Amino acid sequence: MYDLLVIGGGINGAGIARDAAGRGLSVLLCERGDLAEHTSSASTKLIHGGLRYLEQYEFRLVREALAERERLMRLAPHIIWPLRFVLPHDSGLRPAWLLRIGLFLYDHLSRLRALPGSQSLDLTAEGVGAPLQSRLTRGFAYSDCWVEDSRLVVLNALDAAERGAAIRTRTNVESALREDGAWTATLHDSETGRRERVRARIVVNAAGPWVGQTLLRTLSVEAQPKVRLIKGSHIVTRKLYEGDHAYILQQPDRRIVFAIPYERDFTLIGTTDVPHEAGPGRVTISPEETRYLCDCINRSFARAIGPDDVVWSYSGVRPLYDDAAASASTITRDYVLELDTDGPPVLSVFGGKITTYRRLAEHALEKLALPGLKPAWTGSAPLPGGDMAGSDFDAFFADFRAANAYLPEPLARRLARAYGTRAANLLGDARTMADLGESFDGGLTAREVDYLARTEWARSPDDILWRRTKLGLRTGREGVARLARHLAGRTIGAG
Repeated sequence: MYDLLVIGGGINGAGIARDAAGRGLSVLLCERGDLAEHTSSASTKLIHGGLRYLEQYEFRLVREALAERERLMRLAPHIIWPLRFVLPHDSGLRPAWLLRIGLFLYDHLSRLRALPGSQSLDLTAEGVGAPLQSRLTRGFAYSDCWVEDSRLVVLNALDAAERGAAIRTRTNVESALREDGAWTATLHDSETGRRERVRARIVVNAAGPWVGQTLLRTLSVEAQPKVRLIKGSHIVTRKLYEGDHAYILQQPDRRIVFAIPYERDFTLIGTTDVPHEAGPGRVTISPEETRYLCDCINRSFARAIGPDDVVWSYSGVRPLYDDAAASASTITRDYVLELDTDGPPVLSVFGGKITTYRRLAEHALEKLALPGLKPAWTGSAPLPGGDMAGSDFDAFFADFRAANAYLPEPLARRLARAYGTRAANLLGDARTMADLGESFDGGLTAREVDYLARTEWARSPDDILWRRTKLGLRTGREGVARLARHLAGRTIGAG
C-alpha cells in the first residue's frame, strides 16, 4: 500500500513526488512515456517572475515566482543561471513610462534580489543594440534565469527515488477505483506488456494536458475539469547575434516573444499561444506559427529570417486553468489544486508554471493535510548535483576542469552543467577519453549513455538526445542509429 500514487512525470508530478518522499511518505510515480516528454520539456526554459503578468495584475503570482527564482538559483546552480534580457522600446507599442513602472515593480516585488536590477539603455551606443533595426534607439535591461527544463524534472525524480519513491516510466495508469477505503489502480508497463494492480491511499492527478481525461476516464470522478489547452511552439535557428544576453520583443498583438542564446551555436525563439482543441497528445508547430515567430524577429532584428532558417522546432500543450479569459495569452499561469474527498482523496493539479513547481508541491502536501506529516524541506535542499560550495558554479567548474584535464573544454562544461557535482559519478575512474568508450556525435560517449540508462531512466535515443541532453541538434541520422544499437545491446535499468 502506497501513501501516494502520482500520475504524471512532468515537473509538477516529479516535484510532488520528491517533496512527499522527503517527508516520509511512500510514493509511486507513474509516467506513461518518458519523464518530461511533453509539456515540461516544451517550455521557453526560463525561471522568471513573468514580467508580462504584471499587466494582468497577477502580483501574487509574480512575487511568488520571483522568490522561487532566487531560491532555485541556489538549489540548482548547475542547471539554472542568470540571464540578462534586453527590452527594446518600440514607440508604436507600450509607452516607455509604462515599461519603466513595470520594471520598477519587477525589481521590488521580491524581498531578496541576487540579480542585477533593471536599467535604461541607449541602443545606439550599447553593443546589445547592434543586431536590432536602427529605428530602435532606446531600451531597457533586466534579469531573470535560464533553466534546463527537462533536466529539472529528471533531477526531482532522481531525488525522489533516492528518498524512497518508486519511479515508473513507460507505465500507464489504465484505471483506478475507490474500494475498501483506498484506490486500486491497474498499471500497464508498455515495455514489457505486464499489468499489475497496486493500492494507494491518495491519488495525485498531475497528468498535465491529460488532467481532465484522467479525472473522468481513469479515475471515474464525476467533475467538470476547468482546463484550457493552449499550444505553445518554439523555433531554433543558427545563432542570430553575438553575446550571452536575450531579447524580449513586444508585438503588435500585445504579446511578447523571446530570442535567447541556445546551445552555443543557436538562437531559441518563442513562444506562440494558440488554443488547442484536438485534445492532449503529441503536437507539432504549424506553418502559421513558424511564420508568426519569424515575423516577430523581423519586426526588430536587422537580419531577416524565414522558415528555411529553422533548424528545429518543438511544441507542447499547456494545461492552463480556465479562468474564462478572452484570449489565450491572458489566461492565468497560476495553479489551482482541487481536492475531491468523496471517498479516498484525489488531488488534481491545474495550470502552473515551471518556476513555481516547488511551491506548488508544498501547497499540494498542505492541501492533503496528512496527520503527522514531516515539515516542508525542499526550500533549502539542493537538487542532485547542486551541492556546490556557495552555489558557485564557476568555482566548481574550475576545480572540475583541473581534475579532468583530459576532457575537451566544451565537453567538460556540458557535463558540469548537466550533472553538477555528480559528473564525477558519471566519469568514474576514467582518465582518458578512450576510457569513456564509444564516441557518438556531439561529444556523447558510451559512459554517459550507460549512466543515463542506469540512473536517469533513459530508454531511447530521443530520451538522451532531446531531454537528458540537447545533442539532437548535433546528431545525424547515422549517429542516432548507432546510439539506438548501443542502447539495444545493454541491459537497461533505472535508479
